[in-house]
Amino acid sequence: MSRFVIACGGTGGHLSPGIALAQALVERGHTATLFISHKQVDTRLVEQYPHLAAERVMSAPFGGRPDVLARFVVKQSRGFLFSWRFLKQHRPDAIIGFGGFTNAGVVVAGRLLGIPVALHEANRIPGLAVRRLSGMAARLYLPPGVRLPGIRGVIVRHTGLPVRHEITRLLRDEARALLGVNPAQKLLVVIGGSQGSGNLNRWARENLAALALEGIQLYCITGLGKGTAGMGEMRDKNGQVVRAWFEAFSDRVGVLLSAADLVVSRAGAGTLAELVRCETPAVLIPYPHAANNHQWANATYFEQQGGGVVIGEPALASLRQEVLDIIFNDWLLNKFRGNLHRMSQENCIDTIVHDLEELASGTPPARHLRHTPAPLTS
Repeated sequence: MSRFVIACGGTGGHLSPGIALAQALVERGHTATLFISHKQVDTRLVEQYPHLAAERVMSAPFGGRPDVLARFVVKQSRGFLFSWRFLKQHRPDAIIGFGGFTNAGVVVAGRLLGIPVALHEANRIPGLAVRRLSGMAARLYLPPGVRLPGIRGVIVRHTGLPVRHEITRLLRDEARALLGVNPAQKLLVVIGGSQGSGNLNRWARENLAALALEGIQLYCITGLGKGTAGMGEMRDKNGQVVRAWFEAFSDRVGVLLSAADLVVSRAGAGTLAELVRCETPAVLIPYPHAANNHQWANATYFEQQGGGVVIGEPALASLRQEVLDIIFNDWLLNKFRGNLHRMSQENCIDTIVHDLEELASGTPPARHLRHTPAPLTS
């Protein structure tokens, strides 16, 4: 049995795969401690997993403004000291970080204490944390076809993002029965990522009546603190009741995605991995202010693989017509689902777990797992 620390806080896109990995490690008899942030989204999500150990670590994102930089230095210093004390006391066999600002302190402390470190980057443009910390890692997990120039002494694996057990594809009618959704009407789901999206929430409310007239039910996840929850009823052109739901947060992502005919979403790596797992077609609206425009790169790859289409934020005015063109085109939806089914066949979590077990035990990497060039599909 080995002991692992998983640094994964800050956003749902970092925490959710950390939870998935912790679940898999615990099932194999290991112990795993999640390092999460103090943000509300982390607290809300991790409360669903009382059997998993979690520690809240002081941290803050990097920024050039004097006040942001000062906050970064102070909180990251506190995070480093906390991590140092924790690692000295518990002596884990390996550390894995999923990117984000909670990684820095524990990765640096682990390296100084001689604990092996692995890093996972889910986005198709690696983030600042992974770029800066990769030189301290013994393992680096990157998406297929992605390169990180200039790294030496790091074994690179090309693999996907772990998804929690409970986010799995259900039969459409089963999922709709669990949600209380009309099985005879189309269902559009709008998701702004773990933080929510004010612009997508606004679009959903502004187009609610027009979508209802076409007989399209709407289910919008607004994000914590970004909208009023509730359910409303309208009528379609034939006078039939059409419902719409707005929720701040969903504990049933797998059910929701399985029930959907189509999803409108941001393009964070975690959301895309869940769409693939549930084989749900999507219209992606990449967040235009994401670091290095990485959501656009994520969305473009998803479109190239045939999982859906991409629309830029400036083209939101055309989104309703795009939704109508796709959601009533069953041939196209089935084509998307077939491509997503192909994409969902990779079992990335087994690859990562087995590799981490080797890293923790000090076993030389298995020959069949040594880095080989990934196909240039992006």
